[in-house]
Amino acid sequence: METMPMPLDALGAAPGGLDDFRVTDPREIATMLRRLCDGSETVNLHAGNGGAVEATVWATDAQRGSLGLNVDANDPALQAMLACRDVVVVGYLDSVKLQFDANNLVLVHGPRASVLHCAYPRELFRFQRRGAYRVRPPMRNAPLARLRHSDIAELQIELRVLDVSIGGCALFLPDDMPPMRAGALLTQVQIDLDADTRFHVNLRLQHVSVLNNDARGARLGCQFVGAEASALRSLQCFIDSTQKRGRLLTLR
Repeated sequence: METMPMPLDALGAAPGGLDDFRVTDPREIATMLRRLCDGSETVNLHAGNGGAVEATVWATDAQRGSLGLNVDANDPALQAMLACRDVVVVGYLDSVKLQFDANNLVLVHGPRASVLHCAYPRELFRFQRRGAYRVRPPMRNAPLARLRHSDIAELQIELRVLDVSIGGCALFLPDDMPPMRAGALLTQVQIDLDADTRFHVNLRLQHVSVLNNDARGARLGCQFVGAEASALRSLQCFIDSTQKRGRLLTLR
């Protein structure tokens, strides 16, 4: 699951803006927050300064306007997050990504747990269509990513795109290429999915997974960083058309 917040500014600049994703109905918000709480679902808090903390929703109180999050008080990123004014919570219900702002953070220490209180969200964003689906580009299009190696700046490489979503992609690194390290920021990567879907974007290499021996390579899980609105629009059209082709094939 992608735990980074969706780029609201970029999505808001696209036609239709954020209206398809915004939830403001108090009953809907209460229902989704209760499900997070009842299921002890893990959520991720992301601070504007780059810090991240894992938590679970401990209690919801719409009448008092408060939300309680169970956190690890010894997490070194927590104190920096308390000092940050821009904090976003990201969680999942099934394959639906939820996102909302966490304002007025206060850490309360209890005898059994530490609870991070924040203001009850009056709106949240639900990314069901755009954030949940990951598609595999048709191999006949030879989808490629052109980039510099994470540790060898002078080495330009082309990697096959295994799959893609609105938030990131997976690349195939053959085992005859130098390994790449998780956490690296890959700048100005050119993504070519088909003749109509080409754009540049920065990638954060989130994880490296060695595939089975027959594959002879590794899967690089990458997060899009700072994607422009035009790239997101182009990518969304590609995902929608790929999904439609897949559904038509299943009907044959």
